[in-house]
Amino acid sequence: MRIARIARPDGLAFAAIEGEGDDLTAVEIADDPFANPKFTGRRWPLSEVRLLAPFLPPKIVGVGRNYAEHAAELGNDAPREPLLFLKPNTAVIGPNAEIKLPAVSERVDFEGELAVVVGVGGRDIPASRARQSILGCTIANDVTARDLQQSDGQWTRAKGFDTFCPLGPWVETEFDPTDVAIRTEVDGEVRQDSRTSALLHDVPELIEYISSVMTLRPLDVILTGTPAGVGPLSAGQTVSVTVEGLGTLTNTVGRR
Repeated sequence: MRIARIARPDGLAFAAIEGEGDDLTAVEIADDPFANPKFTGRRWPLSEVRLLAPFLPPKIVGVGRNYAEHAAELGNDAPREPLLFLKPNTAVIGPNAEIKLPAVSERVDFEGELAVVVGVGGRDIPASRARQSILGCTIANDVTARDLQQSDGQWTRAKGFDTFCPLGPWVETEFDPTDVAIRTEVDGEVRQDSRTSALLHDVPELIEYISSVMTLRPLDVILTGTPAGVGPLSAGQTVSVTVEGLGTLTNTVGRR
């Protein structure tokens, strides 16, 4: 099931997204969309509602340098263990919302990523049980002020600005992230083109490692890493991240 959050004509709602291609319909969910959802019977063509970020994660755990070619393009060695960082949930925006470039940075990069949404959660989850702890997957753009990342020596400010974590367009609850294509385009030009099979540390390994450090809660999000090809964004551009089987997350770029 594809679960989205929408702005409908008379307010906000969770909805299941049905259909394919350009013929998509938002079907309103009455209660908790992530636990045995029930439907109200109301529906709208997707073109008549606005997609929002699917939900607000309790926490966002990022994984750095998880594609060997991306580590190399920035002059870094690939880490032997997952390299973790946290991103504040105040950075989250939804599809078609504007990424706002801060005045204090001279280079802000896109980083298209597969995002994993935690379902059951817990502590010390073995890789063999990781699949059972996943609610589903969505798409993320781990926007990063590259110059601040380099000058600060740590990543909190560089990755933590408001609007620096677009999420969406929905959560797909029936999805195998093992080997799918991931592509980022800026103004229609392909900048990143890879597959999740190139992850240095795959999703079950990430869940095992992260949960050995911190308890994972329902709806926590794990950003699994970005492929090679990252690059700067400028005001007026449009950036789109596509994950095979999930859809496309598109955002415009402006200035604060």
